[in-house]
Amino acid sequence: MDTPLRNLRTTDSLPASAAAACALPVDSSATAHALAEKILAKTARVGVVGLGYVGLPLAVEFAHAGFSVTGIDRMEAKCAKLNAGESYIADISSSAVAPLVEAGKLRATAEFSAVLGLDTVNIAVPTPLRKTKDPDMSYIVAACQEIRKVMHPGLLVILESTTYPGTTDELVLPILEESGLKVGRDFFLCFSPERVDPGNSVYQTRNIPKVVGGTTPACTALGSMLYRQALDQVVPVTSTRVAEMVKLLENTFRMINIGLVNEVAVMCDGMGIDVWEVIEAAATKPFGFMPFYPGPGLGGHCIPVDPFYLSWKTKQVGIEARFIELAGYINGQMPHFVVTKVQNALNSVCKPVKNSRIHICGVAYKKDIDDVRESPALDIILLLQRLGAKVTYSDPHVPSLQLDEETLYSEPAAAAAADCVLIVANHSAFDYPALVRDSALIIDTRNALRGIVSPNIVRL
Repeated sequence: MDTPLRNLRTTDSLPASAAAACALPVDSSATAHALAEKILAKTARVGVVGLGYVGLPLAVEFAHAGFSVTGIDRMEAKCAKLNAGESYIADISSSAVAPLVEAGKLRATAEFSAVLGLDTVNIAVPTPLRKTKDPDMSYIVAACQEIRKVMHPGLLVILESTTYPGTTDELVLPILEESGLKVGRDFFLCFSPERVDPGNSVYQTRNIPKVVGGTTPACTALGSMLYRQALDQVVPVTSTRVAEMVKLLENTFRMINIGLVNEVAVMCDGMGIDVWEVIEAAATKPFGFMPFYPGPGLGGHCIPVDPFYLSWKTKQVGIEARFIELAGYINGQMPHFVVTKVQNALNSVCKPVKNSRIHICGVAYKKDIDDVRESPALDIILLLQRLGAKVTYSDPHVPSLQLDEETLYSEPAAAAAADCVLIVANHSAFDYPALVRDSALIIDTRNALRGIVSPNIVRL
């Protein structure tokens, strides 16, 4: 169903400054004008490189808007599923994909040669951190090198992968210009940070405002023009560096505030104060306070990773990102704090951790999703196993879990037989009253048992 934000697709409803940024400069090349005509007529052939949690939803939105979309992914199994009308992403249903495939609006391939027939290409590939906390640019470099081989005049390339400020201009642009084409005249280059929040039923790809910054004004205008055809709101900015910094600021803000509230949780624990009650009361202030909540540690593809891109980059110019480093340390210590809570709780009932049966409820990194990337549950399980605990888990969204060389399987029945149950991800599917009733000891790291009073509950 359309939302009121849908009206923001037209430049008439944009603020004057934004509308101007979305319009082609008068001195733009004939190539730029030709591409603009294709975009506005929705005859432009759209490509998306990387069909994961960012790329597939974006491809679906472009196809819904009427574009012919080609997804490119080296994993042939993904391509085969998509071409069969099947989705493998929790936030995108097969019922949304199948009609688009049947109508010829969406297809997938593992071959970059498909770029020869495309007018636009969005790059949404992983940007992980190495163990040394340095950015791993290999996926971006590989994608750009493949695109460069089949570059042609009139191609718009937009990088969406989260990265450090300067990546688009310093890394991507030189690779693409090896083709002999000139940016802003022959081809066009933008950065537009993905803002996907897996499991969020309110804000999804279509209605999350889209920030776009181009290498030249014509690039910004064409990138904004493309997104306006499929998404509700576009926010043009003056450069790729600004757009790159936007995403890092958003996630650094969140990571630092979570680090603060996690430290407050540890303080409150030491003083016998209920941190959840403190936050709830503080949140009644109508100004100057925004509630953040503690937990067993950070997880996911963004919050634990993105701020360190900024920290790494600032070190290149001699600036130390102290807040980021400190918040990263505090958040990284939370799994250890949780394990200490488990030890103390078992000690209170005269049981050691060694040989105790400990059941983890929820191994995804947050509520109601199936993503275990960087999940604090992984660290907690390993720490408990090292102490000799017999660990099981249950998660309705994660049927199996690969942990080093061991594969664990979800065992909901194991909770009742456990010496201690530990809530790490507060999925809606869990029957919390039954967990409290059937558990000898239950530790809640997410305030999932709010309002339930029982002597066997230990709260973070």
